[in-house]
Amino acid sequence: MGLFDKLFGKKQQQETIDQGLQKTREGFLGKITKAIAGKSTVDAEVLDNLEDALVSADVGVETTVQIIEKLEKRVAKDKYLNTAELNTILRQEIQDILVAAPGDTSYENYELPKGHSPHIILVVGVNGVGKTTTIGKLAHNFSKAGKSVLLGAADTFRAAAVDQLTIWSERTGVDIVKKEMGSDPASVAYDTAISGVAKKVDVIIIDTAGRLHNKLHLMDELTKIKRVIQKVIPEAPHEVLLVLDGSTGQNALEQAKQFTAATEVTALAITKLDGTAKGGVVLAIANQFKIPVKFIGVGEQATDLLVFDKQQFVNGLFNQPI
Repeated sequence: MGLFDKLFGKKQQQETIDQGLQKTREGFLGKITKAIAGKSTVDAEVLDNLEDALVSADVGVETTVQIIEKLEKRVAKDKYLNTAELNTILRQEIQDILVAAPGDTSYENYELPKGHSPHIILVVGVNGVGKTTTIGKLAHNFSKAGKSVLLGAADTFRAAAVDQLTIWSERTGVDIVKKEMGSDPASVAYDTAISGVAKKVDVIIIDTAGRLHNKLHLMDELTKIKRVIQKVIPEAPHEVLLVLDGSTGQNALEQAKQFTAATEVTALAITKLDGTAKGGVVLAIANQFKIPVKFIGVGEQATDLLVFDKQQFVNGLFNQPI
């Protein structure tokens, strides 16, 4: 049993994803239905319409081209393919893309890696993507699962970021290390690491400034934070988690490109999928980057931040079991 199975089982997770992906599913399947309207077989026109539908659903050009090329091969091989089969085949192709995408199966149920403690997660992302809220939700869920958590408010350039993280620490009952606005972010990270080791906590989650207008400055700042943390724990941080707003569609993809170019991102969290029809961007991100999508946010409740399960995501996208 995974750590978070204590909070909710697979069935409840699937129901949460189904609800969270409702707008994406309706838009996605609606576009597919329109693409094949009036057609009995899958021909060049259907594939062209399907390509437009996938791109407009924020699946991304690169991922869409892969899907269409595979469908073209299937049509060429089978000679005759009716549109009734298209949903099943399309579903399988999407699932294959997700399964082929990078992932860490040992982390599927929020289990912490063995061999070191505390586990340090450095969280990055631009302002407004739900970064601080994601940290709060992670803290809540790890705490509910019986793990001790310490937060580090290293986004010292925004008073609101520190205040918001403080609220989450109070709400979840976990400790926080913070300093006054304008303090050196690296000093906050260092003090957090020192405190976490002294208190023997299981998880340390450190917030960072959400700026991307100067990638060189961002890289320098994150490098400094990593360097001071490593004075306390040489192999830290164990995870650099990039938070992206799924409701922004292709903008999220562009942010992923910029952040992965600026710093060493090891995992992705995609938020706000419940309020958007642009959830198809998860396919583009999972397929394009050699970095695992580990968390998705599909609601406002703390337990609506789920470990990304590829099978469950496909189920939710098509609203039916494989």
